[in-house]
Amino acid sequence: MAWQSPVWWPWGADPVAVRVLTLSDVETSAVYNSRIRSRFGETELVISCGDLPSYYLEYVISMLNLRLYYVNGNHVQRPENEDNIEGIEHPWGAINLHRKVVYDREHDLILAGIEGSLRYNDGSHQYTQTEMWRMVLGLAPQLVRNKVKYGRYLDVFVTHAAAAGIQDDTDKAHQGIDAFRWLLATFKPRYHLHGHMHHYNPLIPNLSQFGDTKVVNTYGYREIEI
Repeated sequence: MAWQSPVWWPWGADPVAVRVLTLSDVETSAVYNSRIRSRFGETELVISCGDLPSYYLEYVISMLNLRLYYVNGNHVQRPENEDNIEGIEHPWGAINLHRKVVYDREHDLILAGIEGSLRYNDGSHQYTQTEMWRMVLGLAPQLVRNKVKYGRYLDVFVTHAAAAGIQDDTDKAHQGIDAFRWLLATFKPRYHLHGHMHHYNPLIPNLSQFGDTKVVNTYGYREIEI
């Protein structure tokens, strides 16, 4: 199992910042542990960026008793449940952000999400750049309404894949999404959280600034303040 030394990242944090545990791609012993409550007891919200089994996310929800938002990755594992005759592909108790804009009133956060990666082998939850554009543009009307209602478009953009030219790679499976970069430049969310980019090389950045947006590769897990 992968392990990351956690550091609360108070980048631009203020006294009312929300402590968020972000997860993606690999199970970690720090999270999947009987001492999870003592380790992450100050966490207020959980966000998953995909490619994690349902039992893992359900464990986090039940042990921390917190709201968990997620998007699917390009590798979806169905819940290990004998009664799951309908083939449900979501963890029980979690909130799927795919193609949705959600206002979390408790934490005063606006979240939106897009699942999956670029199409590279015709697997599930893989899309072309054009399909990604359609899904992102589908979010735009609600984001504009948010500006009128809340004074801002979006706080947290949650995806599995990276944005084009920001923490992505050159191979087909890990190329960034053009539409994501446009959304960041246009609607300026405070954070873009993504996974998909497995972080083995410490020299490769997993924290970046793109305009007004802090971009975080959440591979494994990260603790941030929003």
